[in-house]
Amino acid sequence: MDGYYAFMLIATALVLMMTVPALALFYGGMTRSKSVLNMMMMSYVAAAIVGILYVAIGWSMGWAGDVDSGGTFFANPFDLFWLKDVGTENYVFVMFQMTFAIITCALISGAVADRMKFSAWLLFIPVWAVIVYFPLAHMVFSCTADSLICGRIGAQDYAGGTAVHINAGVAALVLVLLLGKRSGWPKDKMRPHNLTLTMLGAGLLWFGWYGFNVGSIVFGGESPEADMAQFYAETGRTFANTTLATMAAILGWLVIERLVHGKATSLGAASGIVAGLVAITPAAGAVDIEGAVAIGAVAGAVCAWAVGLKFRLGYDDSLDVVGVHLVGGIIGTVLIGVFSTSDGAGGVDGLLYGGGLGSLGDQSLGVVVAVLYSGILTAVIALGVKYTIGLRLDEDDEVGGIDLAEHGESAYDLHQGSFSSGAGSTGVLAKSTVRTEEGAQA
Repeated sequence: MDGYYAFMLIATALVLMMTVPALALFYGGMTRSKSVLNMMMMSYVAAAIVGILYVAIGWSMGWAGDVDSGGTFFANPFDLFWLKDVGTENYVFVMFQMTFAIITCALISGAVADRMKFSAWLLFIPVWAVIVYFPLAHMVFSCTADSLICGRIGAQDYAGGTAVHINAGVAALVLVLLLGKRSGWPKDKMRPHNLTLTMLGAGLLWFGWYGFNVGSIVFGGESPEADMAQFYAETGRTFANTTLATMAAILGWLVIERLVHGKATSLGAASGIVAGLVAITPAAGAVDIEGAVAIGAVAGAVCAWAVGLKFRLGYDDSLDVVGVHLVGGIIGTVLIGVFSTSDGAGGVDGLLYGGGLGSLGDQSLGVVVAVLYSGILTAVIALGVKYTIGLRLDEDDEVGGIDLAEHGESAYDLHQGSFSSGAGSTGVLAKSTVRTEEGAQA
C-alpha cells in the first residue's frame, strides 16, 4: 500500500495547516484589531511547543507498549522517549498524531482572547498537553484493552470528538471562569475586526479537515487485500460524511440566525462550517450519509443557539469555543448512539437502526469521562499558573491592546511614516466595522 503512505503524508500536512495558518486566521479575524497578532501567535507557539513535546514524550504516552499493555490513563512516557526504537518508516504516523495534539491545544486560545498573559499561555500549554491531552488521547485513540474510553467503555470516536473538541471546549470554559470577563464586556460591543480573514480561515479549516477525518482510518490487518478494500470503502464514507455534515451545519446555523436575529451573516456561515466539522469528527466513520446530514443540521442549529448562552450565564468566552467545540463535540459523540450503522467503522447499530440504548449509553458515558477528566485537571493546572506567574494581563495593557503590551507590535500600521520604525510603533489600527457579539459567533 505505497499509495497509503503518500496519502498519510498529505493528510498530516493538511492537519498541520488547520492550525497554521487556518485556525490562526479564523480566530484572528474575530478578535479586535488590537489583539489579532496575539491571537495568531497563540496558535503558532502552540504548534512549536506541543510538536516538540509530542515527539519527546507524547507519542510514548499514547502509543508505547504492546496492544494490550497500555495503562488505563496513559502508557509509559519513557518507553519511546524521543522516539527511541521507533523506525523512521513510522514517523509519518507520529507526525499525524502530533498535529492532533497541536490543534487541540490551539483551539483553547479563542476563549481567552484579549486578556491572557502570553507568559501564562506559554506555561499552561505544555503542562496541559502532558497532563490532560496526552492521557485523554491514549484513552480514546490507542484502543488498548485497558484504555478507558475506547477500551473499557467502548465509546466510538473516529477522529477526536472527545479527545480534541470536548477536551478543548471544557478547558476553555475552565480558563474563562478563572480569568474573568474582558474589560467592558458585555456592555462594549467587541466586534470582529476582519471577517475576510475569518471566512478564509474557515475555508482552510474545511479543506484541512479531510486530512483530520479521512486520515484517521485504522486498518483491521486481516490481509493486504482486506486492508485495501477497507481503505476504499471507509475513506469514501468519511470524505462524504465530512462534506455533507458541514453543508448541513451551515444551513442549520443560518436558519437559526435568521429566526432569532433577523440576519443570516457571513460569520454565521463560517461558524456553521466549524460546528459541522466538529460534530462529524467522532461520527465520520460510524454513520451513513443521511446520519451525517442529520448530525450536521442539528449541530449547526444547536451551536447557533448555544453561543448565546454566555450572555445569559455570564461567562466571557471570547470567540465561542465552548458554544461550538464543547457543544458540537457532545452532539456528534452522543448522536453516534442514535445514527451509527453496523456497516460503519465501529460495526454497531444505533438507536434508530434497532441497536437499542447500549451504544447511546456508551457514547454518553464517554462524554462524561472526557468532561470530568479535562475539567478537573485543567482547573488544577490553571490555578497553579494563576497563583504563580498569574493568568491575566493588567487592565491598562488590556485596554491599550494586548498586541502592543505583549509583543510590541500592531497589526495595521497604516501611517508608518508618522511613527518610528521600531517594534514599539503603534500605528493606526484598522477600524472595526462589522457585526456585534449579540449575534451568534463562532
